[in-house]
Amino acid sequence: MPVLELNHLYLEPRHLTLLQHILHQQVPHAEVWAYGSRVTGGAHETSDLDLVLRAPTDPKAEVAGYLALKEALQASALPITVDVRSWWLLPDSCQQEIERAYVVVQTGKLI
Repeated sequence: MPVLELNHLYLEPRHLTLLQHILHQQVPHAEVWAYGSRVTGGAHETSDLDLVLRAPTDPKAEVAGYLALKEALQASALPITVDVRSWWLLPDSCQQEIERAYVVVQTGKLI
């Protein structure tokens, strides 16, 4: 599966820094992957950012803080919509599509 470098993510550095801060505050134990047009190309300034949350030790486990993260992202100064999904809720076909090209935005802390 092609894991792309963080610099392959089409997102301004200041917005990436803010995003990572929010992720660290709300879901520090989650592994967070970006996927979609901001990774694969074709994105423009107003394209949404697709993220998926995974538990580092067990991708099929639920990640605590999902709803708080969604609220924090909506209330943030990020100028784009961030669509957050939960890996454990996605069908296999969606998981396989994401695994074709993604960027690890946060590795997650092991507990």
